[in-house]
Amino acid sequence: MSRFMPAETSDFAVDEARLIVADLFHHKPILYWIDFAISYSIAAGATIVYFAEPNFSWLQIVMWVVAGFAIFRTGVFIHEIVHMPARHMTGFKVVWNVLFGLPMLTPSFMYANHRDHHNRRHYGTAKDGEYLPMGVENREIILRYLLQILLLPAFAMFRFFVLTPLTLIVPPLRRWVLERASSYVCNPEYRRELPPNEDRSWWLPAEIGCLLLMIVLIVGIATTTLHWWIIAEIYVLGMLGVGLNWFRNLLAHRYCNRGGELTHAQQLLDSITIGGWSPVVPLLFPVGMRYHALHHLFPAIPYHNLGEAHRRLMAQLPADSPYRKTVSPGLRAVLSELWRRPKSEQELAYLRPRIASRAA
Repeated sequence: MSRFMPAETSDFAVDEARLIVADLFHHKPILYWIDFAISYSIAAGATIVYFAEPNFSWLQIVMWVVAGFAIFRTGVFIHEIVHMPARHMTGFKVVWNVLFGLPMLTPSFMYANHRDHHNRRHYGTAKDGEYLPMGVENREIILRYLLQILLLPAFAMFRFFVLTPLTLIVPPLRRWVLERASSYVCNPEYRRELPPNEDRSWWLPAEIGCLLLMIVLIVGIATTTLHWWIIAEIYVLGMLGVGLNWFRNLLAHRYCNRGGELTHAQQLLDSITIGGWSPVVPLLFPVGMRYHALHHLFPAIPYHNLGEAHRRLMAQLPADSPYRKTVSPGLRAVLSELWRRPKSEQELAYLRPRIASRAA
């Protein structure tokens, strides 16, 4: 157990909370289809204008921002997909992958490792690919994390344009690629487990689809069908779309664990709910992402019910419920708390009772 997190919170009744939201676990497919269709249409339309306009024109810059945020929102549906049961909303999963996942080099199998982030024994450890101790280590770890945004599209391109054909030429290499280079993670120690009963039959066709799309792009440039600078435009747009999610993830947790196993209550307290109201919040936390602590409490609640679930819990849980301690008043408070994380043992000594008080 981490020495920087509170002891088990015995007064947090998960069963009581579950009863409050018991009717909110059902997906409404029509909402997914409508939301995806609108988000995808905005992303596609803005992207077309972005490519058509002269470089650095005011309209191109505006469309870059609009397309980036729309791509971000459309892409976040991958989070919903990995939490759905295997045979649930299959049509939506296929359409999302064909229309968005493959063109953006983000087929949903690349995010299936997200389940480790919700595994009680893996959360915040080396087996959690989405966690770094950014709340208790030197601030440089935050800066290194943010600087990776510049390289994220390059990582994706390398994965499918270089590693995919290599695994076809050198089959023994494939297992290493699946374990160490087939997950969107920030933790360099992470190694993906490959359960023997996992359905991986569609992984290689999806990889080949991504590879073929990149080949078409390169052939188009080589034959002057496409201008050479299209690669730079694609890269910058992709960097914004995926970078927004990278930044959003920075504000999802307090990141106070240095690798020890945490209890369920500790994981809840290490997660954040973005409270208050700001027009920026829906843009930076689309598809229910502002309720991240609630999501860790009940991962199966679909995004369209998270707001209602949060309101019920805040209204009906006891005044001293640890769930209330997850709510931050706004973005500035979350950023300020994360940035002010201590670097010395003296500061950590101050931090420990402050964190512990959240479970008191």
